[in-house]
Parts: sequence; structure tokens; C-alpha cells
Amino acid sequence: MARVLVSDTLSEQGLAILRQGQGLVVDYQPGLGEAELAAAIATADALVIRSGSKVTARVIEAATALKVIGRAGIGVDNVDVEAASKRGIVVMNTPTGNAVTTAEHAITLLMSSARMVPQASASMKAGKWDKKKFAEGRELAGKTLGVVGLGNIGRIVADRAKGLKMKVIGFDPVLSADRAAELGIELVSLEQIWQRADAITVHTPLTASTKNLVNDEVVAKLKKGVILVNAARGGIYDEDALLRGLESGHIGAVALDVFIKEPPAADHPLVKHDRVIATPHLGASTTEAQDRVALEIADQVVAYITTGAIQNAVNVPSVTSELAQKLAPYTDLADRLGKFLAGTSTSAPSALEVECVGTAAELSTKAITASAVAGFLARFLTTNVNQVSAAHIAKDRGIAVREQRSAETRGKYASLVVLRVVAADGTMKVAAGTIGADGTARLVNWGDYEIEAHLGGSTLVVTSADKPGVIGFLGTTLGSAGVNVARVSLGVAGAGSAVSIWNLDSEPSESVLESIRASANV
Repeated sequence: MARVLVSDTLSEQGLAILRQGQGLVVDYQPGLGEAELAAAIATADALVIRSGSKVTARVIEAATALKVIGRAGIGVDNVDVEAASKRGIVVMNTPTGNAVTTAEHAITLLMSSARMVPQASASMKAGKWDKKKFAEGRELAGKTLGVVGLGNIGRIVADRAKGLKMKVIGFDPVLSADRAAELGIELVSLEQIWQRADAITVHTPLTASTKNLVNDEVVAKLKKGVILVNAARGGIYDEDALLRGLESGHIGAVALDVFIKEPPAADHPLVKHDRVIATPHLGASTTEAQDRVALEIADQVVAYITTGAIQNAVNVPSVTSELAQKLAPYTDLADRLGKFLAGTSTSAPSALEVECVGTAAELSTKAITASAVAGFLARFLTTNVNQVSAAHIAKDRGIAVREQRSAETRGKYASLVVLRVVAADGTMKVAAGTIGADGTARLVNWGDYEIEAHLGGSTLVVTSADKPGVIGFLGTTLGSAGVNVARVSLGVAGAGSAVSIWNLDSEPSESVLESIRASANV
């Protein structure tokens, strides 16, 4: 008999599926804290959770029999996935179960803001009849909605907005224009969204590139009277900038389901503002969504325990344990090459090409290719991307994935992994890497530059003039700012052009980067 521990509330339908699983015993203990969970999990074969349980390294260490963790929902930020992976524990989630619910909430916030419905309702409940005060609502038909982030939720929002007869424009760094056109969305730049949209909704993860995406500088570019909606992550909008935009009259209305700090302070000025609609992070909170994710995760866990089938795993490649050991250095190299090109490419990709050369070509090139694609896409997506899901996500976003292998070695390298990012206009960004003598990932070629650099960690990439003093300037600038340089690698491409790759112990501040960019030699 396999024991399934359920440590968060789960719908009766989900519990029923688990209880009906052949050879399964369900132990339903919702609301366990870390210490209690660590004690209860010792003999569990499977753990089913939602967002309440914190599956820390301490909990995983206590799980001597655990084979799978099933998260009813999209996020796995409450699971130490690395610790689970090291213990051979499969981590699954339900990436699409609450997409409709969250998208509908975003549309609800948009429509409520346009007609000031909550404010009018509150006025009525206070015994007033302020018809004139709320008579200047806005129609959405014919207006332009800007959708930032066209994943599962963003696409549903776009579809519903088209049903309202809105014109939908969107931005997504890893969606092709052809795929967007198939969805009836005009793919544009962020700048065009700021300038053209009558209303804007964001559906992206909170990352370094999306934090404070809408700030004072952006607010100044927006159409006067714009409606801003956020049912994604707190912090994508700069809350202080929103308040200033509202007070100046430049922003017409704001609707927020998420905040930087949750719950926000009772006297939070945005919550109190009369042109702000605020809800307590309800995006995924409907009966249907909770039932759906419970059913999905129960089905997945039962299938894994009873048949070994893996669905929506975030940490498991589809290879044997013996092959995985040989592959590990190459999948790590491919992943790091993908992350490197994601950080140094600016054009949206139409194709990702992965070539395995020499020793790498003798292994599972599918796993290496998937790792490179996953590394590239991970920079732009809120969901975890791994070898299992990478190809499917790329296909869904209109990105072709091409796999090549060549048994013949090239130059001094017995083994190479080459990643090419092809833009819609045919231009290409290329990086090649190999495994160093110490087993670590090394970059040996980037475009026209030949170089040998370590891949990973905080990395500063600088192209510059090939002349005396440049490296000294860069080192001095970093050192003066207290940024320690672990190592620096140099390469040239002829014609007076050079590249330097700096492996740093910490990330430089924006002011340091601006000082470097300001150099005439950089």
C-alpha cells in the first residue's frame, strides 16, 4: 500500500480520486506547519499540496519514502525543487488549471474600472444616489487593450477582450508574430503598447526585467486616462508611480489584485484611492478552479504511483538514470548556453537550433536540445521550464526547434554544443560551449568572438574597442563599486573589436552599468 499525505485543503472530488487509486491510502491532514509536516511525511510515498504547505529542505530530508510531490496549482515556489531533485523526487504541478479563472478576474477588474461599478455600489450601500458622479463611465468596445505577456492567461484575456469588440495588441518576447496573428493579436513592442493602449493588463512573472515595468517614465508615455490592471504579480507596477499618475490625472483608473506586500497596509494609499479597485489576490480563487486543479493533480499522482506515468513534471528529464549521469554535464552546458543567449539576444526568436558535435552527439541529443531550449525560455516565462516541457512550450509559441548532430570533431574540441537563435528576419545569434577539464560548462565561441569563459552566476558581457586601457577601466569601475571579479575572459574578432566576459561575485548596480555604457570604447 502506498501512503498519500495531503497537507492542504483539497476538494472532495480530488480526495475521491486519490482514495479510489488502487493500492493507495490517503492521509488527509490539512494545515500542517513545517515541523508537523516533517513529522507526518516520514513514511509518505506521495505528498499533495496547494500553496499553504512549505516543502522545505528540512521537510524533504525527513521524507524517507517520498516519490512524488503534487502541487494543485501553477506555482512551486513553496517547494524546494532542488532538494527534491537531489532526492529523486518528482515534482508536478497543474500549469493550466486556474488560467481561465485568473483571466476572467482580470477582465472583471477591467470592466469594473471602466464603469466604476464597485464605487457606485459602495455609494448606494451608503444610502446615496450619485447618478451624476458615476455617469461618465467608458465603453470598452472599440478601445485598444494592451496585453503584456501572452502565455496561457494572457491569451485567454485577449480572447475575452476580442469578444468585447476590443482591439488587442500584445507583447511577449518569446511569441512569434505569425503565432500571434493566428491568435488574432497584433504583436507590438512595449513602447507601442505604452503609446497606443487605452487599457493595459500584465500577465508575466515578477523578474528583474519586469519589476517596476510600469514606472514614472512609462506613465508619462501612456495615453491620458489609461486603465491599468494587474492580476499577475505585485511589483510589476511601481505602486508609488501609480499613485502619482492617478493624482496627476494621467492615469484614469487602476485595478489591483496583487500587491508588493500582501496583505497591504490598511491605510495603503492605493487601496484607499477612489479611482482604484482592489481585491485580495483572488485571481485563482473560484470553486471551479480549485476543483479543477484538485482533480488534475489527483489524476497525475495516481497515474505516477500506479503506472509510473509522469505529467507536468518540473524537474525530471525523460532519460534512464544511467544515461542521465553521463548526460548531466552536457544538459547543464546546454541550459547555460540557453540562458547566456537569452541574456544577450534582443530579437524574438523564430527558431532555436541545437547542434551536438563529437562526444555530445553520441548521447541523447534530445535531452541536450531540450535543456538548451529550456534555458533560453526560462528567462521569459513564469512557469518552470524543463527538458520535458521545453519543446511543447516552444511549439506553442511558434518557435521552431531544430536538432542536429555531427560525429566529427571540430578543431581542438572533442565535444561541442552549439546553440543558434534565429530571428524572423533570418539574422542569427550563435554560442558554442564545451565541458572543461574540471567538468564545468565553458563558452568557447560567441558570434565572431573566440573565447573561453565560465558559464553561470552573475556575468557581465562587454563588447568594446580592442585597445589599451579598456580592461583596466572596466576592472577599476567594478572594483570602485565594491563588485568583486572572480575571473575575466577575453576574446577578439579582428577589426579592432573585443569582448570581455566577467564572472562576478555580485550583480552590479544599474548606476555602475550606466558608467560602463557611457564609455566611448564600450
